[in-house]
Amino acid sequence: MTMNQWNDFNDAEQQHGFELIPKGALVPVRMTIKPGGFDDPTQGWTGGYATQSFETGSVYLACEFIITAGPYAKRKMWSNIGLHSGKGPAWGQMGRSMIRGILNSARNVHPQDNSPQAAAARRINSFADLDGIEFLVRVDVEKDAKGEDRNVVKLAIEPDHKDYAALMVSIPKSVSGGQSGAPAQAAPSYTAPPRSASAPASGRPAWAQ
Repeated sequence: MTMNQWNDFNDAEQQHGFELIPKGALVPVRMTIKPGGFDDPTQGWTGGYATQSFETGSVYLACEFIITAGPYAKRKMWSNIGLHSGKGPAWGQMGRSMIRGILNSARNVHPQDNSPQAAAARRINSFADLDGIEFLVRVDVEKDAKGEDRNVVKLAIEPDHKDYAALMVSIPKSVSGGQSGAPAQAAPSYTAPPRSASAPASGRPAWAQ
């Protein structure tokens, strides 16, 4: 019998386990959304991006975060962004806050800027605009279903962070799309205006603000 690499594994490299990324590390990521097929046009949830839990009925975006640069490049993390919970509005509000932070981070919008330009940069046409978006995150650690530690994403790093400008240099100017393979929508043109400007009212669904 002739041996080849798929018969004899003595010369294969030994496995290398991944150590946890330290809690609090700041890294650039590309976020993609695993489509769950759940739509509710009355909420603005279209395109099949949302997922509904069979157990609880909660609705969320199942997101994968791929680190794009630095010592942890190509490592992946998984977290859900909440849209709705039958237990109350808190989870959905946390999800909206997360998406606002993602847009601020990706589009270089200061979190305290309420100008018309900033307001426009915090709007999306649909969840498709988030599939493939690149921004900065702070790595966190939590227990998985088996009680083991795992890395997760709970916070986007926004332009008011002291390390934002230096870290954003590592993010490419053009981004590729997520699960669909289509390019992510370009961010609206944004230039920080005077602080006294105020944001206009919007008729978009609440989650898209």
